[in-house]
Amino acid sequence: MNVPSLVAAIDIGGTKIAGALVDPAGAISRYFVADTRATRPADEVMAAVAQVVDAVSSGPEWERVAAVGIGSAGPVDISRGSVSPVNIAAWRDFPLVERVRALPAVGGRPIVLGGDGVALAAAEHWLGAAQPYANALCMTVSTGVGGGLILGGEVYPGPTGNAGHIGHLSVAVDGDPCPCGGRGCVETMASGPAIARRAISEGWQPPQGDRSAKAAAEAAQAGDPAALAAFDRAARALAAGVAATAALVEIDAVVVGGGVAKAGDLLLDPLRRHLKEYAALPFTSSLVVVPAQQGTDAGLIGAAHLARAALGSAAA
Repeated sequence: MNVPSLVAAIDIGGTKIAGALVDPAGAISRYFVADTRATRPADEVMAAVAQVVDAVSSGPEWERVAAVGIGSAGPVDISRGSVSPVNIAAWRDFPLVERVRALPAVGGRPIVLGGDGVALAAAEHWLGAAQPYANALCMTVSTGVGGGLILGGEVYPGPTGNAGHIGHLSVAVDGDPCPCGGRGCVETMASGPAIARRAISEGWQPPQGDRSAKAAAEAAQAGDPAALAAFDRAARALAAGVAATAALVEIDAVVVGGGVAKAGDLLLDPLRRHLKEYAALPFTSSLVVVPAQQGTDAGLIGAAHLARAALGSAAA
C-alpha cells in the first residue's frame, strides 16, 4: 500500500520561525517554533532555522518527506533562492535555499521557496476563505504587512515571488520613510507596531508599559479614542492599497489574516467603510472583505502547498 508523502514546511517571520510536517490534506504534525532572533547576525537567524528543521525531522515520519517548502518574509527572490526580509536586518540577499539544502536532515530533497504572502494566498485558496474566488488578494497584517495574489484561479507569485506585496505600496506621497527604502508604504501605517506607535502619539497610555498592537486593540475595543483612531488610520491605509491593487488586476475579494487581523471587526469594519471611498470604480466597488480561515498555520500550509504543486509540475 502506498503511504501518502509528506512535505516539510518552514514559515519564517520577523518574530518566529515555525516548522511542521504537512500531509496531502493540509493536516499538520510535528509542529515546532523558535524565536527568529531578528536583530542578531545572519548565522544566528539561520541557526534558528536549523533548530526548527532538526525538530521536525527527528521522528520516523521524516522518511516520508518528499520536499521542503519555505515561506519567508520578503522580499524574496525565488529565481536565486535568496531572501532579504525587511524585518530581519542581517539577511540581505541571504542564500536561504542553499543554506537549508546544506542541512544534514534535508538530504537532497527538493526545496521550494515562496514569499510569506504568496504562501498565505496558497493556503487560503486551497483550504480557506479564498476558495470561492478566482481573483483575490490575500494579505497578512502583523509585524509587517504582506500579501499574495490569486489570479485566474491560480496563485500568482510573479517572476521573483513578490507579486501582491501590498505592504510596500506607497499610499502617502509625503509619508514616513519605510525600512524598505521607500516612503509612505502601507506597512508604515498599518502594521501592528505602527498602530501601537500611532496610538501612543495620539495619547494612549499603554498599560504596564505594554506597547504591543494587542494591547492597543484591547484599548480600542474598550473605547479608547486614541487607539480607535490608530486602527481607523491603519484601515484607511489598507483600503488605499487594496483599491490600487483592485484597479490594476481586478480582484473580487480581499482575505485578511495575520496577528493584527485577530482584532476582527475592529479592523475589518473600517476597512470596508474606507474601501467605499477608495475603490469607487465600477469594477472595484463590489469588493468582498473576508477574514482568513487558516490562522497561524497559513504560512506552513501554504508553503507545503507551493512545494507540492512544484513537485507535481516537475513530474508532469
